[in-house]
Amino acid sequence: MNATPSPLSPLVHLVDDDEAVRASLALLISTVGLRVQGWSDPQVFLREFPRQDIGAIVLDVRMPGMSGLAVLEALAAQGADQPVIMLTGHGTVDMCRRAFKGGAAEFLEKPVDDEALLEALQNAVRQHVRSRERLSADRVARERYAQLSEREREVAGLIVEGLTNKEIGRALALSPRTVETHRANLFAKLQAESLAQLVRQYAALIAEDGGTP
Repeated sequence: MNATPSPLSPLVHLVDDDEAVRASLALLISTVGLRVQGWSDPQVFLREFPRQDIGAIVLDVRMPGMSGLAVLEALAAQGADQPVIMLTGHGTVDMCRRAFKGGAAEFLEKPVDDEALLEALQNAVRQHVRSRERLSADRVARERYAQLSEREREVAGLIVEGLTNKEIGRALALSPRTVETHRANLFAKLQAESLAQLVRQYAALIAEDGGTP
């Protein structure tokens, strides 16, 4: 049964100068609940497509004015993070190698197999959702970590190293009660409910900051 795309569903940008190809692929892609926006001009696409979209890009290799491989390079240079699936009617080993080296998620030959394209798209969208979730979580973690005082950062670094409150007190010349206060404050600011969560979410950030004195 076909799935009707929701206004909130991921958006697939379909870049191909052939109107008939865009129409048929858009119809196919919409059957799995993904929205589609077609682009006939790759340069207009590069100028105007919204970078914040969750989804993927389906990109034809051979187009007048600008090749799909050149578009792929431009996307990478612009820092676009949407996975790209390349389509071509005249694939070569060198072309395939260049596409993957340029960051393409998949390289499919026309006439493209419907199931292969849909599977590649769904995998690409899932990959993009996970990537954006990681970026969002990292941004939130950095914002929370920025709230810590210098002393709280020192305590956090020693906690991650596995030191007890008494050992942290000796290392920083603090009373155990003061260490406990700093510990409670930093756990509250980082919204960490356990030591395991603190280590999992903040160990890399603490190490990056140099967390220990």
